Amino acid sequence: MAAAVLVTTFLMGIVALVAVLWAVAKGQLSGGSNGARVIFAPGELGIGENPNPTADLEPDPETGLVQGQTIDELQARIEADISSRQPVLAFAGSAVLWLVLGSVLGLIASIKMHEPDWLNESRLLTFGRLRPMHLNVVAYGWLSMAGIASALWLIPRLLRTTLKGGGFALLGAVLWNVAVLGGVTSLGAGVSEGLEWLEFPWPVDALFVLAGGLVSLPLFFTLRTRRVEHLYVSVWYLTAALVWFPILFLVGNGFSLFAHGVPQATVNWWFAHNVLGLWFTPLALAASYYLIPKIIGRPIHSYQLSLMGFWALALFYSHVGIHHLIGGPVPTWLVTVSIVTSMMMFVPVVAVAINQHFTMWGHFRYLLTSPTLRFVVLGAVTYTLVSFQGSLHSLRTLNTLTHFTHYTVAHAHLGAYGFASMIFFGSMYFYLPRVVRFEWPYPRLITAHFWFVFIGFGVYFIGLSIGGLLQGFAMLRAESPFMDSVTVTIPFLVARSVGGALMNVGHLIFAGHVLILMLHFGRARTAPAQFKPLAIIAAELKS
Repeated sequence: MAAAVLVTTFLMGIVALVAVLWAVAKGQLSGGSNGARVIFAPGELGIGENPNPTADLEPDPETGLVQGQTIDELQARIEADISSRQPVLAFAGSAVLWLVLGSVLGLIASIKMHEPDWLNESRLLTFGRLRPMHLNVVAYGWLSMAGIASALWLIPRLLRTTLKGGGFALLGAVLWNVAVLGGVTSLGAGVSEGLEWLEFPWPVDALFVLAGGLVSLPLFFTLRTRRVEHLYVSVWYLTAALVWFPILFLVGNGFSLFAHGVPQATVNWWFAHNVLGLWFTPLALAASYYLIPKIIGRPIHSYQLSLMGFWALALFYSHVGIHHLIGGPVPTWLVTVSIVTSMMMFVPVVAVAINQHFTMWGHFRYLLTSPTLRFVVLGAVTYTLVSFQGSLHSLRTLNTLTHFTHYTVAHAHLGAYGFASMIFFGSMYFYLPRVVRFEWPYPRLITAHFWFVFIGFGVYFIGLSIGGLLQGFAMLRAESPFMDSVTVTIPFLVARSVGGALMNVGHLIFAGHVLILMLHFGRARTAPAQFKPLAIIAAELKS
């Protein structure tokens, strides 16, 4: 079975190689500095996109341009945003609802780790059911649907045309919600495949594969009518994610039905890690590669480096998940391959880190004003941290300490929440006003959302990481009873629940603000929803 997974991965690599050859033949890998500028309109460099889509912007009397664009270019951008409105709102609205439910389930499960007798009257509320319900609601309800919403908005933006085939994406949204609801209901009833990340029964899996296929169709339909010659790096990330997901989901769930024992565990962690690295990661990086340059009005630091980062991710990531089985009855060569590819992940991570952090260099003042940038840059920094952390603890020496501890749980949340969720939060703050044509009415709610989730996740991650390390040291002491490794973690599990509660408050604020925005409640704003206007910051600096 391990060989079958490797063969599948090899075939996926062949497809990627064909894509590379096509890209070379079409000149898509040699865009240079012009490739980095393809997302900007002529005259837009150095300005950045106006964060308020509803303001009455007058053309500059000397140039006739509006925010560096002609009236025709501005209108084309508005039409591109509106063309994706229905599928974007379907996925984004659903994602926010699943976020609230998943957060509540996660908080209850967290509290049960240090208060096991709390809410134990019902089998539905046992930890064994709540935890997989939380995981799958967050992974497939929140992260996946938020990432798809971002992708559907980005596609017409990046290709400078209107979205084609949006009806297929709408149908995909319906099927995706049905799949999440059906899967979570099954888990609540105790019907589960019993494998982490692969708990859903096979009829639900089939719905996800079908929905994932439908969601990818608008990308290919829109590509045929694109008005750009060069495909920006974000297009590569989006294309990869939307193609990889149905394949990963079909292979992972299909093989797990027929494999048993060690082969089943191998398939399990091959899939589980690839969901993060080949699904959430490219969706989030596609958004960050677009939003950071657009907001500050500056092309990414090195376009060639961005392409190298993409292809290195595609080449090295697919086998890293097997390092979760270090110490198990798994072939040594397979684990070693996983460790080697985990270390090789330094290549794409360093490429992305250099690109995004050097692009921001000298422009950090925008973090004081832009809600989108504050979330997205935080997510970009976290991507660097979680990737370095993941590569290092794939080494056998460090894995001996961290394996089977809460430290691994903290690491997983650093990737799924600190990286992907933060970028998707920031993306929504940018694109939702553009598709609903209504500005965020209460900027202070954005501020509250940021600080609740930032502080809450800090308490959550730091507490769980320290507790996990102490747990690992306690388990390695042969003279200590096993219960010592349990009791030492209790204060840190309480900290986890406190942090989770703060995050829940932030999510409720965010969900309420999204609802207000979508319903056009609150006062209509003509000024952009920012933390603090740049003019005020400039005046403060002068004084």
